Amino acid sequence: MPDHPTALTPAHLRALALRTLGPQPSIQAALDSMKFVQADPIRVPARAQDLTLMARVAGYRAGDLEQHYAALDAEEDMLPNYGFVPRQVQAWLHPREVAPTRIEREHPALLDGVRALLQERGELHPKEATAALGVGRVQNAWGGQSSGATRALDALHYRGEARVLRRVSGVRVYGPAPHLAALRADPVPDTERVQHVVSLLAHLYGPLPEASLSYLVGLSGFGLPHLKTSLRAAFKLAVKETLRGAKVDGVRYVWPAEWELDHSSPPSGLRIVGPFDPLVWDRRRLEHLHSWAYRLEAYTPPAKRQFGYYALPIFWAERAVGWANLRVEAGELQSDVTWLPEVRETAALRKGLAGELERYKAFLGLKNS
Repeated sequence: MPDHPTALTPAHLRALALRTLGPQPSIQAALDSMKFVQADPIRVPARAQDLTLMARVAGYRAGDLEQHYAALDAEEDMLPNYGFVPRQVQAWLHPREVAPTRIEREHPALLDGVRALLQERGELHPKEATAALGVGRVQNAWGGQSSGATRALDALHYRGEARVLRRVSGVRVYGPAPHLAALRADPVPDTERVQHVVSLLAHLYGPLPEASLSYLVGLSGFGLPHLKTSLRAAFKLAVKETLRGAKVDGVRYVWPAEWELDHSSPPSGLRIVGPFDPLVWDRRRLEHLHSWAYRLEAYTPPAKRQFGYYALPIFWAERAVGWANLRVEAGELQSDVTWLPEVRETAALRKGLAGELERYKAFLGLKNS
């Protein structure tokens, strides 16, 4: 598709990117709209999936997704990363054709034992599998030790032989996955699967540099391991035929053709978003559009951190203007906020921050000060 005929600026793209924060009436509506919500176990001040949904669903509380998961059209699965998808999206990911993993190669009897337990009991906690099978810890892909039963269940889940039923204190409890067995018998055609995935990525993370979308498509090989070549072909076709594009400051951006550029006034207000939120996921885009480089430093040695352990980007109107490190201590929300040097800390900015921190207190179930 030809590039956009109008000369675009970073401001146009910032406004277009903010559409991802559109309000949703419920958790299910958010899942249906986004089609993928990335998960992460770090909880400072809350897990990534909760931070993402809190930014879109009014009244959302930390843990709501886990609490209501069984009643939702939602599955845990792998796309570009691990997260939550509606079953419609999971139908694009299965069946998976994957080479045997280390646990499958080295402990085939363990896999068979876990399969049998899963069918016999209907739901299975890793500790129950460990106790029933008498298996201990085995070497993992990083050279360390992991629970053999947990690794076996993870392998069956990735293969589509099991699904996550619920979580207990954050630990996944598994059950059989008959809906995925049905997909093995009658799968969605491969061409449709890869086209849907490329479209999902463009809608969820766009507008973004073409190179970034290419990277996301490559990551989605984890979700569609035997269709990596087809994914790449679908990406190239989408760039040609179904995505709109334009060069801004020498960087070529792409986005779904049906999106209208927002030429209205920029949004007002202050928002704090999680580090895995689609608004900030692509660090290349954030640096280009907002003129500073944000990094997640949870795995960076403390002495080398610039932003803090789990810094959350702050948006004032359409600009990313700083970051906040939020934590709960003794039932109180503690906040360390850093503004970019050029930001004027006006009364309006302070008021916006105070309101957003009150929203986070409600989200975390803390008392208002």
